Amino acid sequence: MDALYHQTAQLIQEASDLFLQLEKDVNNSESIENAIQTKINAINAHCEKLDVFVFKTPINSRPMAKMRVDQLKYDNKHIQASLNNAQNRRRRREQELAEREQLLSRRFGPGHDHTVTVDFLAQEQQSLQNSHRNVDEMIHTGSNILQTLRYNRDTLKGAHKRLIDLANTLGLSNATISLIERRVAQDKYVLFGGMFVTVAVIVLVIIYLA
Repeated sequence: MDALYHQTAQLIQEASDLFLQLEKDVNNSESIENAIQTKINAINAHCEKLDVFVFKTPINSRPMAKMRVDQLKYDNKHIQASLNNAQNRRRRREQELAEREQLLSRRFGPGHDHTVTVDFLAQEQQSLQNSHRNVDEMIHTGSNILQTLRYNRDTLKGAHKRLIDLANTLGLSNATISLIERRVAQDKYVLFGGMFVTVAVIVLVIIYLA
């Protein structure tokens, strides 16, 4: 399980590093996004295997193992949300460029001042696009924050429940250990008593036969 855990953590680090490359290499954005998505899918597959391993771990180690896997899942969900935002920004850029090219290639009739008309329309279009982009980013950011808060709440609830279960398990173990210790002491008395009775019987038999 430890080897698979470290492999998954390494994939998360590699996916995070790709975002730096995504910001620098705008021309290859789509291919880099595909590479990030591939790593996200691999992380999901590893987490499913780790969930199976968690249930095979000893009960005392299971809560900690579960928390480690949950942290990997949380990091992966954050990477997926960041990738979705990056893809949305790229699509908006592509749409803006396409609309700008369409606007600049538009033909006007005789008598129009083409330069003034195009510049004015381009500025108006750019202003509308900026407003639209800002609103979309606010909506996506709010949605991601809300999703993150919900996931954190579920994670904290699960961790709290596991800690309670762990405390109950440790309490049961302590009671069991105390019971074993008392049983050992009682067995010691029984052993010494049995040895004393056996020696006494042997002595009586020897005296009686003599």
